[in-house]
Amino acid sequence: MRTGILTMSLVTAAIIVLPYACAFGEPNETTKFLTLRDYLEYAESHNAGLKSSYQQLQIALEQEPQAKALPDPQLTYGYWTKQSDLQMKQTVGVMQTFPWFGKVDARTQAAIKETSAARQKYQASRLALFKEVKDGFYEFAYLARATDTAMENLELFKHFEEVARTKHMTTETGHPDVIRAQVEIAKMEDVLRGLNQLREPTVSRLRTALTLPADTNLPWPKTEEFNAIELDSERLANILRQKNPELASLNYEAIAAGSKITLAEKNFYPDIGIGVNWEDMDSRGGRDGVQLVFSLNLPLWQDSYRGGVRQAQAQKASIEQQKIETENVLLTKAAQSLYEYRDSIRKIRLYRDTLIPKGRELLQASEAAYREGTIDFLSLIDAQRTLLDYHLSLQRAIADNQQKLAELEMLAGTELDSI
Repeated sequence: MRTGILTMSLVTAAIIVLPYACAFGEPNETTKFLTLRDYLEYAESHNAGLKSSYQQLQIALEQEPQAKALPDPQLTYGYWTKQSDLQMKQTVGVMQTFPWFGKVDARTQAAIKETSAARQKYQASRLALFKEVKDGFYEFAYLARATDTAMENLELFKHFEEVARTKHMTTETGHPDVIRAQVEIAKMEDVLRGLNQLREPTVSRLRTALTLPADTNLPWPKTEEFNAIELDSERLANILRQKNPELASLNYEAIAAGSKITLAEKNFYPDIGIGVNWEDMDSRGGRDGVQLVFSLNLPLWQDSYRGGVRQAQAQKASIEQQKIETENVLLTKAAQSLYEYRDSIRKIRLYRDTLIPKGRELLQASEAAYREGTIDFLSLIDAQRTLLDYHLSLQRAIADNQQKLAELEMLAGTELDSI
């Protein structure tokens, strides 16, 4: 008979979990998705939303060569005859329009900065995807740990049932203790069934982030040992201001808006056209002629141009205010997430270093006391329930910690070491 509560055989645990694991099934390629890095690399290459964002970046990249280009030159051809004396004449002309000095440069600078803004938006989409993948991964990891913990507790309740049966056989206690143990076993088996049913929606969340087929199964994830990262709030705020891609995108958009103001101001000046006309005289002795042509458009509609300047100025002011608002919102989110991140570390240390060791001691002492007849079976069960709650709370705190770290990295725009 087993006498140690916390020395459960791993082989026995594997036999217990087999019906629950097999109910869902394992994927065909069990080695493709194990670590968080596996998930992130696959998501970056296959996520449909990120691919769409990448195409938006490609659209922006094509703006620059268009902004640099001059208007297409104009080709003209004329042909006429004078029927009275059969005189004939034809002309061919080419005209190229040149925007006023600085227009092309202002337009090009606006396109360059808009491209930089699009690049930052793509980076923001990438970070948001990584955050979603990490959230799903750590939720999946929590589910795996919770399942393991529930299996261990199911084995322990079966052990308690054997202890109760032994005492009942020697008439040291009544049969109700055996029934109570069987009730706890049934409840724990139901918990395992619930966890097994939760696996499908948890995996579905990851499938969506990875753009996997709906029938793709995933193995339990492989996680690294938890290590707390200490984060300084002031340095975190500075990193966010410097590297957050949403703020960087708005900054580039504001610069582009400044170039658009310059471009709008240039509309008060005319564009210059330079061209050449060639005249082919008739066959009666006329000589061919070449004519140099200059042209200017007449910027007469000043109210329209002033409206364009005001529009560009308002756009720039709007972007600058949006940047201020966005920075304040991001800093508020970062402060709240940092608090929750630190709070999860506090909980992890409390459960890992204090409550779980004490809970184990209490459970060991309770079993010994129950064998000696100094406490009832309900006290033993209560001690085990308490230890189970501690274990689940620890695993929940670890998952929350990693999810909050992922959110902070998305806000900061970079992976966070100890800062």
